[in-house]
Amino acid sequence: MKFSETEKEALKENNVQKLYVRYFDIGLHPESNFPIPISPIRFEENLKGYTIVPVVFIQNKVMLQPNLDVNDLAQKTFGFIEQINSKNKIVSQEIQIDCDWTLKSKENYLKFIEVFKKLSKKKLSATIRLHQVKYFKKTKIPNVDSGVLMYYNMGSIAPDSLNSIYDQKVAERYLKSLKKYPLHLDFAFPIYSWGVHIRENKVIGLRSKMSSASLEKDSNFEKTSPIFFRVKHSNYKNGVFYEENDLLKIEEIKPEDLKEMAEDLQGHLVEKPNEIIFYDLDEFNLNNYEKNIFKQIISCF
Repeated sequence: MKFSETEKEALKENNVQKLYVRYFDIGLHPESNFPIPISPIRFEENLKGYTIVPVVFIQNKVMLQPNLDVNDLAQKTFGFIEQINSKNKIVSQEIQIDCDWTLKSKENYLKFIEVFKKLSKKKLSATIRLHQVKYFKKTKIPNVDSGVLMYYNMGSIAPDSLNSIYDQKVAERYLKSLKKYPLHLDFAFPIYSWGVHIRENKVIGLRSKMSSASLEKDSNFEKTSPIFFRVKHSNYKNGVFYEENDLLKIEEIKPEDLKEMAEDLQGHLVEKPNEIIFYDLDEFNLNNYEKNIFKQIISCF
């Protein structure tokens, strides 16, 4: 992990003091089906001056394992976080667990949170999805100090014209439930974009770091609608092969979408969020926004 000059500038300009940093994911070993850490972080940057919150994403299939040793998983997860921290001389007061748990995995997940909290003796936060807010009596609430509502990835990735990252109509179905949710929530907003790669009306992949602006400059692609680009000539882009007549649907978040999100949430609050998190800090993403957009969004609360 290393910051570019643009990223450093954005942090400084917005007076950012706290960074949520993805330390590693937890998935299943392809043969043994045991939980394993995936792509752990490597720090190439001195993060002195920032409060660092390690974030661990746990794939739901890990929590669905019928014979999952939750105690062992919690110990190893905490142990690995501590190892990364001590190697990089980081002291963290808070840890965040990111998992889109379901009704079938909730027992293992809730138990994991209990064990992890006792072990770590640190402030614990968890990511919360919209459906977990609306149906909390069924999905239950993890025993954490606070939640972060992920206000994105609302729809399914499909060849249609809907934006799976954010759709106001989908969000509206859940907003009223916010007032009934018993856990304090902070908010995470999306500032990323991607391309949905479609061939013969089937989604064949998600292509990260793509925006309309980047495709408009590429003569191999032709814009056929505000969100769709057609491949004019077969070509390779960023190591991916695009066949003639493939389609790319660009899903991105415009500044007006962010303002709309903030206003909609603001109208359904029990208490103000302590933090607004933007996901994620990346030069490619930052270049799609005016410098003062983040301050504008925060000022809505």
